[in-house]
Amino acid sequence: MFARTERLLLRPGWQEDAPALARAIGDEMIVRNLASAPWPYSEEDARTFLASWSSASPSRFLMVQRTASNPRIIGCIGMDRMDDGSVELGYWVARPFWGLGYATEAGRHMIDLARTMGIRNLVASHFVDNPASGSVLRKLGFRPTGREVVRASRGRGTPAPTIEYARAIAAPGNDKDDADDPVAMLGKPRWPAEMRDDWRLQAA
Repeated sequence: MFARTERLLLRPGWQEDAPALARAIGDEMIVRNLASAPWPYSEEDARTFLASWSSASPSRFLMVQRTASNPRIIGCIGMDRMDDGSVELGYWVARPFWGLGYATEAGRHMIDLARTMGIRNLVASHFVDNPASGSVLRKLGFRPTGREVVRASRGRGTPAPTIEYARAIAAPGNDKDDADDPVAMLGKPRWPAEMRDDWRLQAA
């Protein structure tokens, strides 16, 4: 599935994307804020990540900056089924594009997609020393749960405390819940009820 926001094309990842993906995420300041990405991050790591991508993962997207001549991969966003059954929003953005609103823009699409998929609640978290991510989550209507949980980080090589957030999603047909903006979709998904909520993002 492909989707379009004001400045981004959100699309699946392909093996041909491995070099550009490795360049975009190949920054220790990005990887240390993710749970499962290794550091250093190689092109082979990107290929392994992309190999897990399939049509059965419609909630996983590369963020591609829409430009007239040179579209570029600037991040990744998706929803991940957690061990406890909750659905977690996760994302990263390449350092040159920090502070420009791209994560918020892509995140609004994910809220819309979650509603379409019948997901009623999302969770998210960020490492305590990454408060900028908390600002993005609050703009998307997430609220802190009051819990701090220690999570593993392959990039750091050690567990670290995280702040947890949660957000309710309005039912289909109600597009007025917090922080939602209209998103232009290129093909709304139609999934059987028994398959809803059953998509995984194996986040880089």
